[in-house]
Amino acid sequence: MIILDTHIWFWYINENFEQFPLEWTAQIRQADSVGVSPISCYEIALAHHKGRLALDIPIQQWLIDALNPSGIELLPLTPEITLRAVNLSPVHKDPFDRIIIGTALLLVQPWNIKQNSPVLIAYFPNIPNSKII
Repeated sequence: MIILDTHIWFWYINENFEQFPLEWTAQIRQADSVGVSPISCYEIALAHHKGRLALDIPIQQWLIDALNPSGIELLPLTPEITLRAVNLSPVHKDPFDRIIIGTALLLVQPWNIKQNSPVLIAYFPNIPNSKII
């Protein structure tokens, strides 16, 4: 499983592949499964509500289309994930990104990871070509 952060999910669904390295597109397409955290739905809806994200369709329809037909799974947000996010080292201060990282750390077990396969593909503005493996 690969977990996408909010930016990568949005760009991938909208086919803005130039926003991230070409190899990431191939890795996403070849993954056994791809998921996003519910917090990513919140981040997209919030950006749209605040006028920072324009969509050609209503936000509710975008979220439905970005999950069901795309084959991207909406992952759970559990107390264990929130605790994992709280207990992270100061790798990232953004609480939403911490939840996404906590999701990856809890849901993707090491024995399920293919060699050289990412667990989380993420975009962090202060870390060029961010990818957590």
